[in-house]
Amino acid sequence: MSILKEIIHNVSRVLTYTVYIISMYYLCVSFFGILRKKNIEKVKPKRSFALIVAAHNEEVVIDDIIESLKGLDYPKKLYDIFVIADNCTDNTALKARKKGVFVYERKTIGKRGKGYALEWMFNKIFKMEKKYDDVAIFDADNLVHKNFLKEMNKQLCKGYKVVQGYLDSKNPDDTWITGSYSIAFWTNNRMFQLARSNLGLSAQLGGTGFSIDTDILKKLGWGATCLTEDLEFTCKLILHGYKVGWAHDAIIYDEKPLTLLQSWNQRKRWMQGFTDVSSRYFFKLVKESIRNCNFLLMDCALYSIQPIIAVLIGISAVSGGVQYIMKTFNLISNFNTIVYSINFDLFTISMILISILQFVYTPFILILEKKLNFKTFLYYIIYPVYAFTWFPISLLGILGKNNREWNHTIHSRSVKIKNLEKAN
Repeated sequence: MSILKEIIHNVSRVLTYTVYIISMYYLCVSFFGILRKKNIEKVKPKRSFALIVAAHNEEVVIDDIIESLKGLDYPKKLYDIFVIADNCTDNTALKARKKGVFVYERKTIGKRGKGYALEWMFNKIFKMEKKYDDVAIFDADNLVHKNFLKEMNKQLCKGYKVVQGYLDSKNPDDTWITGSYSIAFWTNNRMFQLARSNLGLSAQLGGTGFSIDTDILKKLGWGATCLTEDLEFTCKLILHGYKVGWAHDAIIYDEKPLTLLQSWNQRKRWMQGFTDVSSRYFFKLVKESIRNCNFLLMDCALYSIQPIIAVLIGISAVSGGVQYIMKTFNLISNFNTIVYSINFDLFTISMILISILQFVYTPFILILEKKLNFKTFLYYIIYPVYAFTWFPISLLGILGKNNREWNHTIHSRSVKIKNLEKAN
């Protein structure tokens, strides 16, 4: 029995220290996102864009994104709007045509999902007589800030081949779930994306609101057709020596799920996709990182195993909680063991300090992003509930990684871009 206890104890320590090292790494990287140098440089509009909107049964919101794209502060001759009506059974295609944009209807039995739809559309773009320097990808529920293409043009003219924009929320105040999502995205934009950009590492594609150089797309091929096509293409880019640029002022407003059930299903799909991609790319990235002494590849490899990290954090938290409960009972049952039971070693003190820092740090980041108000703070108080759900969701994602069936997230929040821009 003592041997079993020793094994469990040692395994617990290994998990705890693994989580500690990874958490410290992410925390240290995030500090580089505190300072942001505003890009006030004026760059003449040069790049031409094919703006692609992927839509499946989106008749409620399709008008809104088209209006926001038509209102972009960028020469109209330098961009065209394309809507993929992907296996639609509603009036998405009809409503998009009435808005005067190019509509391509895709009807297939198999190969469902955004990744397949984009690959289908890219092949059509390549064959068109009119050529575009870049393609920009959006979801039908998005709204796009008027300066989006201006900011993309700046970064692409610097030499980046792929650039990700700032993913904001168009419905942060609807429910505690949309509030929690919004906090997660806002802090990720600053603590993850901007921080990596400042360090010279690669940003990560976020599924929407990004631009790709057409020549690079032709050269590498899309081929990203899993449940997280954005992560798959990011890994592919980094393995071929390219990194994703970051445009903090190229803003896209995204609709967040309203209920825990919708959120659960969406995030489980993400974790299935993450696990699928990491199983195919993690060791490749690690191998190339070591072979080329390139930490950028290792950073991407670590990002790809988010489901595993989330599960490790969950197990470590549960294990730590059980141990401290047991120590508490020891204190109650045997007061003489108090000195032994309260063992505030350097590791314990560090974890307590990190927890306190996190509680203060996130509101600080929200203040920097000008997103903190009373309602957001109330959502932040219950945010740990949302954060804890990542543990079971990630576990289910790992177990279901081979289930690649795409499920549609219903969007019902019709908002006009002018209303959001006034609010911001």
